[in-house]
Amino acid sequence: MPSQLPEPAVRWSIKVSRETDLSLRTFLGAKGMKKGDLSMFIEDAVRWRVFHQTVQDMKASNSNYGPDEVQSIVDEAVAEIRAERRAKGRAGKA
Repeated sequence: MPSQLPEPAVRWSIKVSRETDLSLRTFLGAKGMKKGDLSMFIEDAVRWRVFHQTVQDMKASNSNYGPDEVQSIVDEAVAEIRAERRAKGRAGKA
């Protein structure tokens, strides 16, 4: 977890069940975390959830492509990037 929240921080007011609160505080305490670490834990959890949901959305929107088609698209993109890097490398040496 990051040691500090990025600036500027925004204050949230949230409500959770007592069970969730107790479970989380017990977990944080067992890890040796302090009260201020709660914000960092929540930020990390939110970032993970947003990332996970984005991946799920991308999978759903690309579900009509077969594995071979996806691999072909990836191979083409990688080849294009490598060609661009090689061209930049040659231009930098000239």
